[in-house]
Amino acid sequence: MPYSFTFQLLIQSAFIEDWPRFAHRGVLLDTSRHFLPVSVIKTNLELMAQNKFNVFHWHIVDDQSFPYRSELFPNLADKGAFSRRHVYSLDEIRALVEFAAVRGIRVLPEFDTPGHTLSWGNAVAGLLTECFDSSSKPIGTFGPIDPTNPVNYDFLLALVSEIRSVFPEEFFHLGGDEVSFDCWRSNPSVIEFMKQVGYGTDYSRLQNYYFQRLLDVIKAAGLYDNFLVWQEVFDNNNTLSSDIFVHVWKGYSNLEWGRTLQSVTAKGLPAILSSCWYLNYIRYGVDWQAFYDCDPHSFKGTDEQKKLVLGGEACMWGEYVDKTNVIPLLWPRASAVAERLWSSADVRDTTLAASRLDEHRCRMLR
Repeated sequence: MPYSFTFQLLIQSAFIEDWPRFAHRGVLLDTSRHFLPVSVIKTNLELMAQNKFNVFHWHIVDDQSFPYRSELFPNLADKGAFSRRHVYSLDEIRALVEFAAVRGIRVLPEFDTPGHTLSWGNAVAGLLTECFDSSSKPIGTFGPIDPTNPVNYDFLLALVSEIRSVFPEEFFHLGGDEVSFDCWRSNPSVIEFMKQVGYGTDYSRLQNYYFQRLLDVIKAAGLYDNFLVWQEVFDNNNTLSSDIFVHVWKGYSNLEWGRTLQSVTAKGLPAILSSCWYLNYIRYGVDWQAFYDCDPHSFKGTDEQKKLVLGGEACMWGEYVDKTNVIPLLWPRASAVAERLWSSADVRDTTLAASRLDEHRCRMLR
């Protein structure tokens, strides 16, 4: 009987030299439109770590629900969450922050204002702007936060103070997107305020007033020094300083979002890109190549301008996503974004990437 030999080669030691191309490599989850259990968020964090993402952008509240269980203002969740079961306690949030930190991931909180705040309104009287018809009669609906009510800034400061105690992250996302001015235009007291301060009918100046006052009270309290805002704050010519990152999300084509990045960085402002990485948009066929081909530096600008683009985020908004499908919709498609944000700019071959990503998907399933 012949003797059989089995050879097994083992690597005793190895040295791996690797580094990311971009500092900010994030994934956004929306937990307002559909509540996501803590277990699902943890699964996502584990997958993020396997893909070398380092920022979990938590869009925790929005018009649809307020699942953040504030201890200072419990009515926000009591009256704004889908139910008392669909909330995140502060202890749960702290545990998630620690769970993420162990995996090298920062948790970036976003509390989007002054728009996207309908779920806040039932808990805080006078917070939202009352809407009126053409005869100045209330129509029973409410719009964005009322920037003319000074009490609102006291409330926001107290809430942000609590948020800061729960999230150790040095950056705070202020939101600022999709602010409709219609309700402000209809409200007699807001119209009178506009006259008093000389804004005329330019309601983008009122939005700027809101953000400048909010930033002033937050900075004066020593809570945050660095912020992110959605690109409309820049588009509306609001006053921005270099401690505010512009989060670019609009524009389907490289030409559109490239122009925005060019304009933002030309003013010396740092930027984050998400326009080409809205993974909640479902397309027919294989779409990961489009995510892979998108490059945050693909715009006309100087080397100094491109240094101001710190990275990007894959976004999974929750209109049609819940605990049953968020993970399979996000992964492994987000892996294509991860490689673009980590690897060298000259790593671009989608044929080679396909085999790597296929193998990586199998690793993630283990």
